[in-house]
Amino acid sequence: MDESIDFMVLEKLGDALRETLKKIAGASHISPELIKELVRDIQRALLQSDVNVRLALDLSKRIETRALDEKAPPGMTGREHVVRIVHQELVKALGEPRTLKLGPQKLMLVGLYGQGKTTTTGKLAKYLKKKGLSLGLIAADVHRPAAYEQLSQIGEQIQVPVFGDSTNTDAEKVVSEGLQEFKDLDIVIVDTAGRHALDKDLITEMENIAKIVQPDDIFLVMDATVGQQAGPQAEAFHEAVGVTGVILTKLDGSAKGGGALSAVAVTKAPIIFVGTGESLESLETLDPDRFISRLLGMGDLQTLLERAEEVMDASTAEDSAKKMLSGKFTLIDMKEQMEALTKMGPLGKVMEMVPGMSGMMKKGQVEETQKRLEKFKVLMSSMTKEELENPKLIKRSRINRIAIGSGSDPQEIRDLLKQYNQSRKMMSNIGGNRRMQQKMMKQFGKGDMKL
Repeated sequence: MDESIDFMVLEKLGDALRETLKKIAGASHISPELIKELVRDIQRALLQSDVNVRLALDLSKRIETRALDEKAPPGMTGREHVVRIVHQELVKALGEPRTLKLGPQKLMLVGLYGQGKTTTTGKLAKYLKKKGLSLGLIAADVHRPAAYEQLSQIGEQIQVPVFGDSTNTDAEKVVSEGLQEFKDLDIVIVDTAGRHALDKDLITEMENIAKIVQPDDIFLVMDATVGQQAGPQAEAFHEAVGVTGVILTKLDGSAKGGGALSAVAVTKAPIIFVGTGESLESLETLDPDRFISRLLGMGDLQTLLERAEEVMDASTAEDSAKKMLSGKFTLIDMKEQMEALTKMGPLGKVMEMVPGMSGMMKKGQVEETQKRLEKFKVLMSSMTKEELENPKLIKRSRINRIAIGSGSDPQEIRDLLKQYNQSRKMMSNIGGNRRMQQKMMKQFGKGDMKL
């Protein structure tokens, strides 16, 4: 899977929150003083990430009240309970999870100029087309030069029809004719005009288009770098046409992204999709629970396993999981897993989904590890089938032969074998932990499993 498919968590906010939660992990007991310090740190992290001041205060106050008043459920430590409260309140701030229905509907995209509406229209169309639905796009931005041409080029790339008229400045007429043109299709997406500011003319035009289209959903497309202006912008659009969902664009490491939380709080409309790149593949649904788990460094096994199933069939995925959990896997299995890992996306993104791994390696370390994995695959390509099936056979003479055959240093082969043995031992330990084992296998939908 390429970089664009895998949206990054809000890096700076995530790093700050993870550092804050480490204070709890290292504490001997949870005291009111520690909770108050934790809440101040969370509040600071939210404000530095452009979360609206009022929202940051309300959110941190709810966390403090619950952490001080609620008792930990049976079987849960005080530390685990406080982390759980932080997780739950952040999930609540992102809104109830909501997915787009896969059936006949009309969608309307609104937003300011430069937020990525037209590109997002194409991404959304591609996403829905992959679900087997027929659809058409209407270029209702009749003011921006070449807006129709841009959408037409996108439509050509994804093989979706586009209706528009570069000579017509009457958006309402273009929309009416477009709806008639696409009346037999499952879905119609209307790409509307933007402005540098939400002025009266734009509001009137959006209102008139909404009356003609009568959309099932109106999505506000918002750039993650907008910052503190996200709340006021979202509120203005919501008052004008009634926003039902938010699509967040440019969600990468350079974006503080806290404004997204503010936009959701104002409109009460959840973030439904996030985009992280220019590729038309770079649109992904947002599940608040999974998103916050990754943000806090708690991992996201569900998404990780879904990604695994995308690059290997179900039986292979289950067989691979069994071998990993039992520790009975060979270098052949390790090579297959490395190849699958490469297809799942950049290593740094994949690590975010592994519980406890998020934030453990800095960017430079992740890149170095990615190169090592590629080198390991080259080394294994110079091994015999017998050696791959039984790594214990690989002693000094074989190491020297493999090094010569792969143009490598013998120490690199030793590093590979060390990595293999460490991985086997680690996964074997997880396999011996029945509770963890059952949790992982339930993610595959297999329930309990005998190893």
